[in-house]
Amino acid sequence: MSAHDTGGHEDLPVAARARRLEERLIAAGLASDEEIDAFLTRLYANASPVNGARMAARSWTDAAYRELLLSDGNAAAAELGLTVPGPADGGYQLRVVANTPEVHNVIVCTLCSCYPTSLLGPSPGWYKSFAYRSRTVREPRAVLAEFGVTLPDDVRISVWDSTSEARYMVLPARPSGTGALGEEKLAGLVTRNGLIGTAPV
Repeated sequence: MSAHDTGGHEDLPVAARARRLEERLIAAGLASDEEIDAFLTRLYANASPVNGARMAARSWTDAAYRELLLSDGNAAAAELGLTVPGPADGGYQLRVVANTPEVHNVIVCTLCSCYPTSLLGPSPGWYKSFAYRSRTVREPRAVLAEFGVTLPDDVRISVWDSTSEARYMVLPARPSGTGALGEEKLAGLVTRNGLIGTAPV
């Protein structure tokens, strides 16, 4: 798509592009400023990486939940009382990919900055940056090294590209030496970056 096709706005900051989209929705009579603000307030009120951390911790202590999480992320979220609407409800399919000794996963959105906000909280600035969106696909090992994640050569890196229809969350590997910890303390070990794949946990 050329700059002419997009009105020349593809190089604007994400916030400016989002506001232009809002203005188009309002001009078309599809939404009002108040309705957009109310939606965002609801969205961010309970959006936190604590939610994704709870899902990870439960999967580390409950094999049946882990199986559900990896097969149907939306259903796994609902089991913990978290709201992640599926495609039939205007939402997205949540796909959870597990790190193993052989594979390390990392998520990106090459188009913009799609990711499961309700489970990971607002996306970090670097996730939206063109450098991260383009380089992670081309040279994931180098990008991860810049985050302090240095992986052995025999560990394969899988890059998952989120879209508006399908969004990804990484299930980090359970840290060694945590066998005596309960679910709440395990959840406290999980970071947002770990759920994106740019940190071990």
